[in-house]
Amino acid sequence: MTEVKEVHLKLPEWAVIETMNLRNAKDSYNEVERVQIVNRFAKLNTENNTGGPFAAAIFERDSGKLLVAGVNRVVPTSMSAAHAEVTVLSVAQQMLGTFDLGGKGLPAYQLVVNWRPCTMCFGAVIWSGVRSLLLAGYGQEVEEITGFDEGPIPGGEANGDNGRPLWMAELEKRGIEVKTASEELRNEAIEGFKFFRDSGSLVYNGRLGD
Repeated sequence: MTEVKEVHLKLPEWAVIETMNLRNAKDSYNEVERVQIVNRFAKLNTENNTGGPFAAAIFERDSGKLLVAGVNRVVPTSMSAAHAEVTVLSVAQQMLGTFDLGGKGLPAYQLVVNWRPCTMCFGAVIWSGVRSLLLAGYGQEVEEITGFDEGPIPGGEANGDNGRPLWMAELEKRGIEVKTASEELRNEAIEGFKFFRDSGSLVYNGRLGD
């Protein structure tokens, strides 16, 4: 057995290059463009066989400046925690030299994801310090299309009195605004999941079905 003293959570080279190109191309991205970026990264992750069909990015919420974009890296890195959200939050924190993306003197950061967080990433969002969460979509489509088990989140898919999911309210209680994209961008994300399903790529689910 090999002794491990360090863990390296590394983005695929293509994602690093794509992020650099995006940062060089524009100083500011609007929210439609931000969701388009994560939807595209998710599909590229399937095409390049570098992880699952999930992507996330960190932007300055108000200026639209891109900090980093990344993808799910569970299978290539042999780390079940290497979901897209955990990966980009960790990279962003290392880039900025802080564990708190909501720390004093920092701009308000927005996490953009191509679907709602799973059980683990829901907690990661709360602990990260981001002040905003922008989603391409949410619902049961990921489980139904791909077979991934996203796990339980507070309230499940149940809605509160205002018609919004209870899990959104839990984030908003903690000062994290939650926004969702247009139906067109939601459908674009769903097409990415179908593309992954049809690719025959590995679906990792821990002990599900044992």
